[in-house]
Amino acid sequence: MNSFTQLGVPARLSSVLTGLGIETPTPIQAATLPDSFAGRDVLGRGRTGSGKTFAFLLPLVARLSDGGRPRAGRPRALILAPTRELALQIDDSLAPLAAVAGLSTRTVFGGVGQGPQVNALKRGVDVIVACPGRLEDLISQGHCSLDGIEVTVIDEADHMADLGFLPAVRRLLAKTPKGSQRLLFSATLDNAVDQLVRQFLVDPVTHEADSPQSPVSSMDHHVLHIDRNNRLDVLVDLTSAPGRTVVFTRTKHGAKALTRQLNKAGVAAVELHGNLGQNARTRNLQAFHDGSAAALVATDIAARGIHVDDVALVVHADPPAEHKAYLHRSGRTARAGNSGTVVTLMTSEQKKDVRDLTRAAGISPTTTRLQGSDHPVLRELAPGERVLSGPMPETVPAPRTSTGGARGSRGSRSSKPGSGSTGSASNGSGSNGNRRRRGGSGVQRSGAGASGGQQSGGSARSGGGRRTPSAQPARSGHSAASFSSGRR
Repeated sequence: MNSFTQLGVPARLSSVLTGLGIETPTPIQAATLPDSFAGRDVLGRGRTGSGKTFAFLLPLVARLSDGGRPRAGRPRALILAPTRELALQIDDSLAPLAAVAGLSTRTVFGGVGQGPQVNALKRGVDVIVACPGRLEDLISQGHCSLDGIEVTVIDEADHMADLGFLPAVRRLLAKTPKGSQRLLFSATLDNAVDQLVRQFLVDPVTHEADSPQSPVSSMDHHVLHIDRNNRLDVLVDLTSAPGRTVVFTRTKHGAKALTRQLNKAGVAAVELHGNLGQNARTRNLQAFHDGSAAALVATDIAARGIHVDDVALVVHADPPAEHKAYLHRSGRTARAGNSGTVVTLMTSEQKKDVRDLTRAAGISPTTTRLQGSDHPVLRELAPGERVLSGPMPETVPAPRTSTGGARGSRGSRSSKPGSGSTGSASNGSGSNGNRRRRGGSGVQRSGAGASGGQQSGGSARSGGGRRTPSAQPARSGHSAASFSSGRR
């Protein structure tokens, strides 16, 4: 089977995929779609970025297209997601399919007022994409009933387990009609997920599209053995190269502090962690999405909830605690058939932990000892001219930054073109002394210009793991800043 129509996808839905530049099913889609379209309960296991989102959206939309209209407070399909970011991005992928099928959708999650969610339910909605906590709240208040659900999807079931959501998932599944179709997708099938399957899926068909431990074959893994006092220098160097970089920290405080340091050093960075309100999280993700921020500093909340095209570099500023987190974090790159690079920063005290971590993850990284921050390996991992642009503008809720030098003295620096403000600092000869500043030079970071649009005079990371000189990112069917819609 080498086409969506051969797998049973209706022509009008296939046309939507073609319009998105998606023409060839991924392995998980090819494996699960025939059984899902046949109405079977399906258990699908595939790594992040394997195409699971459309593997469940296509049969869900096709099934609801043949039915009636929803009644007030009684949605017809339920998609459960562990994080707000993932719920929003599932809904983003669902939107064009739902539009051609005449279906209504609504996200349901906490951190925002419930009024719009309640009003949508009162009007009647076909599909809700929900996080368990807020959905249980609305049900307990009498705003929603699950007795009309025809299809239930549990996405990222193993992450649900990691976050402690499985009791709520069980309670919600128990409220859906027996005999309704249930589709469960997970990157791993551990004991907690297996218990959920045995309790709620009836004679499920299991499809495993790849090994649960194997990293993406097109992903290069590197460990940089650094001295702790060089950590920030190395991070500034990597994140000031052209293209998008996701940097992971272990704690919310660490993410906030590192974002502040990167901004102070001239890297346009935004943060993502649990201490941010939903509006700030949405704005920061949008800044990373549209290229006005080229670095996203995140805790593990983003390891499953971020689907952005052309992330060519993932940096573990803090090595994760266990190998599953390493693989999920690393899955932010090498998506949709592209290649990518993963870098783990390791101090001497962390050598044993990182060795055990990579062994458990089934990878053999290339390890390099760095003395200082000017090692040639940094240019190999993140090629291209380093660009320091100044802190993020006030319209994006990045941490407050000062106008003084970040590490030693710097020369005068103009802020982003069009920002209407300038900062100044003295110039020194540190490792950043030869990096160009955005401003009067006209050099702009990839994807972020005065208009927030195309790059000018810089270089862009290709969809693969390497950055190549380019006047403009070239992608088939998508802009370089588009969210990934076909290979989740």
